[in-house]
Amino acid sequence: MDIPESMRAELGAWNGGAGIDLESWIGCTGNFAQAVGYVAMLWPKFALVEGYLVRARTKVETIRGFANRSGATRRSVEAVVNHEHLADLQYYGCKDCTTDKLLTLGKVLKEMYEANLAWQFPDRPCTVEFYIPDDAADLYGYQITFWQNEAP
Repeated sequence: MDIPESMRAELGAWNGGAGIDLESWIGCTGNFAQAVGYVAMLWPKFALVEGYLVRARTKVETIRGFANRSGATRRSVEAVVNHEHLADLQYYGCKDCTTDKLLTLGKVLKEMYEANLAWQFPDRPCTVEFYIPDDAADLYGYQITFWQNEAP
């Protein structure tokens, strides 16, 4: 994985300027509680709810609310209830959210969702979309979502 440019200086300052790799850095700065939280976010559980493939935490009322809108399709419902703004993955008041970190995270998150969905639901092929806003500085615009490709 490429190290985002915005992290290079911080990682390079470790070990008297000799630097440190990402895995070693996590070993020095991370903790198990956060690791467990990130696992839940990065490798979520998915569920089938009334024919919709969603994150397991999604409430049936939320699904029905979008499904009952005029013109709703399974794809449109799944795309909206499954979308996440990557900037929301940070803790409140986080100051180090940058475009390069969101791009790195989004690309890997897309691959992880694709693998996870294919593993959990091999009979329900899905599309995973990592949306990059036209304005790269719109940090809240970076999103990930998914939907089923075909009706089973």
